[in-house]
Amino acid sequence: MAWSQSANLNSLGNQHFSKGFYTQAYQCYSQALEVDRKNGDQRSLATTLGNLGNICAVSGRREQARSYYTEVLELQKILGDERGISTTLANLGNLSADAGEWDRARAYYLEALDLMNLLLDYAGKAVLLSDLGLVARETGQEDEAFLYYQESLILMRRVGNDAGQADVFRMMGRLYLSQGRLEEAQSCTLTSLDVARRLKDELRMGGAWYVLANCHETGGEWEKAVHYLQKVVRVDEKYQLPKLAENTQRLQVLLSRLAESGKSSHE
Repeated sequence: MAWSQSANLNSLGNQHFSKGFYTQAYQCYSQALEVDRKNGDQRSLATTLGNLGNICAVSGRREQARSYYTEVLELQKILGDERGISTTLANLGNLSADAGEWDRARAYYLEALDLMNLLLDYAGKAVLLSDLGLVARETGQEDEAFLYYQESLILMRRVGNDAGQADVFRMMGRLYLSQGRLEEAQSCTLTSLDVARRLKDELRMGGAWYVLANCHETGGEWEKAVHYLQKVVRVDEKYQLPKLAENTQRLQVLLSRLAESGKSSHE
């Protein structure tokens, strides 16, 4: 009965999470945690702790997420859950990547990759390769990053992960942008946006709009940059995302530049 209650709460939390309603998801997972702590079911507890780690990670509570993931990892080792261990290692890698701890992130990712190769977990590996591509990009290994992204896309298509493809195309867009290759950057990012639109995934659409705003800002096209960043801010507001204040401030800067460019063109 308690397991069923925890499973139902986690399922409801997952529904909120998938729609971007993080506060409601966190409340469901927290209630499930109370049930699991009383019940003592280690597998159920590991699932709930993993979900709490995920929700804390996406809402910017990095240390809280790390604490949850560390507890999950200990439970998974006791249970001998190798697939779960590989997922948690990848999640710990994501936290390190978010903190800019690239060497630590790579170590977690490579440990997870070894397990995924043993388990023939192509779905997990597809995502992990894109994560390794990010680390390579951020540490100046751009050719290596492209290879990871290309291999990731092949596996994403193989396992039918459309959302993952949207992410990889967006990441490739960012890499092209950092190289000043605006045409390729926009092309990859628009592909990402098309996939996200097809999926009706507003959060991924917001991610693509953000990169497109960067592309147009880099090219001095203030009107288009403002257009896309306004869309980003609306998504930030709707889902109470952590970068709302930062993106709102940046939008004001872009609006000022647009106004100035309008003035100079009339002088």
